[in-house]
Amino acid sequence: MDESLLAAYRATEYRVRLPCGGRTNIQIDHPLPDPLVDWVGDHRWGFITAWNPHSQPRARAANRRAQRQLLGALRAQPEMIAVHAAIGVGGDGWKEPSLFVIGPAPDLLDRLAQRFGQNAYVHGHGPAAAQLRLMPHPGER
Repeated sequence: MDESLLAAYRATEYRVRLPCGGRTNIQIDHPLPDPLVDWVGDHRWGFITAWNPHSQPRARAANRRAQRQLLGALRAQPEMIAVHAAIGVGGDGWKEPSLFVIGPAPDLLDRLAQRFGQNAYVHGHGPAAAQLRLMPHPGER
């Protein structure tokens, strides 16, 4: 992966909307923020989107359609515990509506990230540090 793109992923604010208002930010290589620890408990979690596959801008309508498909695919999984509204915000002002999900293992998130053309997603287990998971490009494994 291009170093500038990797740096952009690492600098992104992974914001999760809180039920009583406000938000909290997940940071790569840092423990899960306290407001999310009670939600997550000792479960796996992920922060994923279907917007802008392969980091290429795409029309809002196509992004929204893909995001609805991603949400449907997640909700259909028996291991899903919860889905919360989220958004990724880059340093240069770009934003991508996202989902903070509790329950799915990385293998499911890998399949969905690849299905929706994502280069990476953020995930973790319980309150442990958030990790950036990079997807292989075609031909890599």
